[in-house]
Amino acid sequence: MRVLVVEDERRIADFISKGLSEQGYGVDIAYDGEEALHWADVAEFDVIVLDVMLPIRDGIEVCRTLRERGSRTPILILTARDAIEDRVRGLDSGADDYLVKPFAFAELTARIRALTRREPAAKGTVLRAADLVLDTTTREVSRGGARIDLTTKEYALLEYLTRHPNQVLTRSMIAEHVWSYEFDNATNVIDVHIRNLRRKIDDPFPTKLIHTVRGAGYRIFSHQSV
Repeated sequence: MRVLVVEDERRIADFISKGLSEQGYGVDIAYDGEEALHWADVAEFDVIVLDVMLPIRDGIEVCRTLRERGSRTPILILTARDAIEDRVRGLDSGADDYLVKPFAFAELTARIRALTRREPAAKGTVLRAADLVLDTTTREVSRGGARIDLTTKEYALLEYLTRHPNQVLTRSMIAEHVWSYEFDNATNVIDVHIRNLRRKIDDPFPTKLIHTVRGAGYRIFSHQSV
């Protein structure tokens, strides 16, 4: 999952970025409204966490502009304003959810998960590919009923693959969604993580789910193709 955090207070931005990164999200940061719109033009995000009080363009204007441009990316607005009128204004501008500062980080991540589940391809809290099961709430993974322990980044990679069954995902797509814009996909980090996933997900089982598409990328087969 790739998240754009738009927050001009660098301490808060760094706090959110560090916390989400530790949970396996790819995170990019914009420090003003204009920069946020630029990011949205050049990259694809699964969720935008958007502060209201921003330099150049405030969060309400950014949200409204994104919706006018046809963006359907889920937007979670952060603000210190908790009046009903402010919440209504934020939601009416096109935001999907609203969180008042100060907030518990656990609630922020729960709301992000809820927003991503609203997408047509990501309904529900459980993802499946053949006998592989991912619970996106608890982040528990099992195959054939046997629990599989994954690192944070391994889980993030597997979830991204499973949310796009039977689709070829390029190294660039994986790098941008599981890591961040600054990630150097010329390294073999993705290959190492794929190899580790195969060791845990595929090696103990006769049917292999994770496949390499030579010269293109990787894909995971759903039950329809196995």
